[in-house]
Amino acid sequence: MLLDFDKLGGLKPFLIGLTALVCLFLILPIVFIAALSFGSSQWLIFPPPSWTFKWYQMLFADPRWLWSALTSLKIAAIVTVLSVILGFLAALGLNRGSFVGREALRALFLTPMILPVVVLAVALYALFLQLGLAGTTVGFIIAHLLIALPFSIISIGNALEGFDKSIEDAAILCGASPWEARIRVTVPAVSHGIFAAAIFSFLASWDEVVLAIFMASPTLQTLPVKIWATLRQDLTPVIAAASTILIAFTILLMVLAALFRKGRKA
Repeated sequence: MLLDFDKLGGLKPFLIGLTALVCLFLILPIVFIAALSFGSSQWLIFPPPSWTFKWYQMLFADPRWLWSALTSLKIAAIVTVLSVILGFLAALGLNRGSFVGREALRALFLTPMILPVVVLAVALYALFLQLGLAGTTVGFIIAHLLIALPFSIISIGNALEGFDKSIEDAAILCGASPWEARIRVTVPAVSHGIFAAAIFSFLASWDEVVLAIFMASPTLQTLPVKIWATLRQDLTPVIAAASTILIAFTILLMVLAALFRKGRKA
């Protein structure tokens, strides 16, 4: 190998130390937020003077927080399903199609990953005001779908590139229709890509705050928007409790994705 870690000599301790610092930089804010959510002080003080579950009790006793969490789950679930279906169809066309402008179309699909989210949010907000979709569930779903779809196209497209199309052709020769072969042969074969697409699509919607702020209304707020709105009014530890739940759910999904990949390799 060009770079062999065992042969780096004096650079090894430096690289190990640098990696540890980067990990601490990424992990410590999460640890602080989780610790503050269990602190007994009504202010965000670290270290907490003592420990309590009071803020979680207040969080789950407030219907506004619960409604925001359920709204986030509902929107993220719908976005995930639509993103996987549309992503599979788009990836199928982009990977197997041979038409003029294919690469330009691929670049167009991936534009939301490159475009600053605030620019996209302002543009969608102006459009949705004209269409009457601002502050609606449909508006939320469309906005979140735009940022989730590129993840599905990339994940499923990569899986399709490693799939032997002759297996699908063999199913067609055996009497299956083209779409029956794709559903019963291709979809199971690229299930790892579909699973990755579902995870990333869900997280893209679940954690999104910039687009959600522009799409929200006083009666329709996702959990990140509720956290942001409460943070501007009061620095209560309930915010830390809600943030901890948001982070914990995200980590849980990433762990499930890692276990799924490990199971496939085994």
